[in-house]
Amino acid sequence: MTDSLLHYWQALGWPLCRLLLGMAFGLLVANILEALRWTRHLARLSAPLARAAHLREVAGAAFALAFVSPAGANGLLSESHRRGELDRRELMLANLFNSLPAYLVHTPTIFLLTWPVLGFPAVIYVGLTLAAAILRTALTVAVARRLLPPAPVGALPREPEQTGGAIWSVAFQKAWRRFLRRLPRLVLFTVPVYILMYLLQRYGAFAAAEAWLGRHLDWLPMIKPQALGIILLHLAAELGAALGAAGSALQAGGLSPEDIVMALMVGNILSTPMRAIRHQLPAYAGFFRPELALRLILANQGLRALSMALMAALYYAFAMN
Repeated sequence: MTDSLLHYWQALGWPLCRLLLGMAFGLLVANILEALRWTRHLARLSAPLARAAHLREVAGAAFALAFVSPAGANGLLSESHRRGELDRRELMLANLFNSLPAYLVHTPTIFLLTWPVLGFPAVIYVGLTLAAAILRTALTVAVARRLLPPAPVGALPREPEQTGGAIWSVAFQKAWRRFLRRLPRLVLFTVPVYILMYLLQRYGAFAAAEAWLGRHLDWLPMIKPQALGIILLHLAAELGAALGAAGSALQAGGLSPEDIVMALMVGNILSTPMRAIRHQLPAYAGFFRPELALRLILANQGLRALSMALMAALYYAFAMN
């Protein structure tokens, strides 16, 4: 009985607590920044790019905040959408606009994982994924500029000026009240979605999907048979296990550095549906209504897969032929 409880705590309880704590912290940070009206200062950091995309100041603020906390950026966009400052189309584009900073948050971790195992091919792999993130944000700017009218100047609501400690006191009280109103919804939607994802994984739904993909990889002519194991491990166990297989194949001379990079790129692309369901759905469901969360995830991960596929195709054309 004790072993069973310990297993569920390690496999479900603790990861869920970490997710909720991270999301709650992001929501609180977003509310504090809004209450202090620091969103204007954040927006100035990305103002030229946001203006080019015809996005409002709050989208620019979320872009800057996403360099530090993607959850905080989603919380900021969620609050703005709830108050009617961003319609659905603007929210979708603002979320896609954050592709580059959201990726850069994880770039050091990815590089530090890949470099000790792969050496120089790690630079190429991280460079390609970074280029894909830059492309996603650039495409979003181009599409948003075409679809949206120029954003009004000073799109964030203004409030009466206060001085001294009253600013902090009133801001934190206001932020805390908003946070307490939103926290039950965050928990109510995130917990059941996360538990559902855990049960699907525990009872083999994801494994079955991964096995199906593994049986249908023969349509990828650029992938050598020796590299299929790297792709399957990327699908089944995220990046760490795939890197272990890649490092072993590279050291043994069974695959060239180019083959390794291509296998990691393909594994990254094919794992997109699993990543969206396992990781993004529980996180987004706490900030947005389920239907809206699903739309945002589909757009986000769909554009991500397309940009990665384009980078992989360019790499294959120029480095492997």
